[in-house]
Amino acid sequence: MNSLRFKYLTNASVLKCTKSTFNNYINRTNRNYSCLLGIETSCDDTGCAIISDRGEILAETVQSQNLMHLRNGGIIPDVAQDLHRKYIEPTVDKTLEQANVSMSDIAAIAVTLQPGLPLSLAIGMKYAKHLARNFKKPLIPIHHMEAHALVARMEHDISFPFLTLLISGGHCLLAVAQDVNKFLLLGESIDCAPGEVFDKIARRMKLRNVPEYSQLCGGQAIEIAASKATNPHMFKLPLPLAEHKDCNFSFNGLKTSVLYHLFKKEQFHNIDADKLIPEVNDLCAATLMATSRHLLHRTQRAMEFCHQNNLIPNNKKQFVVSGGVACNNYIFNVLTVLCNEFDYNIFRPQPKLCTDNGVMIAWNGLEKWWRNIDIVTDLNTLDIKAQSPLGESFVDKVVTARIPTKLMKVKIKL
Repeated sequence: MNSLRFKYLTNASVLKCTKSTFNNYINRTNRNYSCLLGIETSCDDTGCAIISDRGEILAETVQSQNLMHLRNGGIIPDVAQDLHRKYIEPTVDKTLEQANVSMSDIAAIAVTLQPGLPLSLAIGMKYAKHLARNFKKPLIPIHHMEAHALVARMEHDISFPFLTLLISGGHCLLAVAQDVNKFLLLGESIDCAPGEVFDKIARRMKLRNVPEYSQLCGGQAIEIAASKATNPHMFKLPLPLAEHKDCNFSFNGLKTSVLYHLFKKEQFHNIDADKLIPEVNDLCAATLMATSRHLLHRTQRAMEFCHQNNLIPNNKKQFVVSGGVACNNYIFNVLTVLCNEFDYNIFRPQPKLCTDNGVMIAWNGLEKWWRNIDIVTDLNTLDIKAQSPLGESFVDKVVTARIPTKLMKVKIKL
């Protein structure tokens, strides 16, 4: 972040200001500004970060559980909870030490309370409440998906409103971010998320048996394997929900089709239990291209809907893609072509901020802190929510609009 330019928010807009103006803003408040602590435990990573009141990252720590869950063939909630319980205190302590601050320097604690795995969320909430009581700090409850959508504002000049696509192992949705705490949900997955599908397909393909992929999540393994394809158009996969004129997503049918092709090839080659089919790279390429087409198709309709309903200003069209799957460069490049066609500027956070992390939680907390939103001192009023829709639902309005879209043909090298 530019040291001479900071952002702060008013009820009307996002203002950009010099350091002196920002300090004048701080001096006009009664709040003693210092640092914010962010805690993230919504799924399988224990994340913690400390940022200054000017949005500078002072320290960040992520304790990943990836290898454990790879060995288990997926996330087991009880195991994830035990690992969060083991690592939450040393992770916070390490972050405080790296930032060279103490809890007396922390102004507030931001913590993910929704949505996520209940057993995992509970660990973060209980420890955040423990710190808040012991050190007399307010808590700022954070919605996990809002944090994913907003963290790109930490690195890029993005003002409200903007269109966002959030794609991860647990979520897939399109929304318009109108303000720090105001979102319009245009579409979401009706079954599973793309990251989950990648993991299941990679596991069934036995990509773990390839040393190069043995410690990678399914999405990363599929992306690398796809880049080695010699005949990426060998397998024909369907476009999900092609006849449904909405912005919802569905990945179950795509997964079933991939697994069917895999099964047929295993039969044809008489594959042993631990072997891979010879065409595995081509099938990975087909999987990645079909997923990208589906994401593009629904996003294209969302852009059309925003245009028809004046949800995004024509003079500043902004599109943010975030979440773990946003790290996939092929998917990002496909979406970039779409944005170029519709005159949108596309943004994504750096890879380590796309996946679950404490920085995005601290940043979301800071944006709320600047605005005096959701700063809670009565800790008994806070609890976790495993399911929590993002903002106000416009899904039915999109369905009613029945906007036709002609699917763009995108040729991007894998």
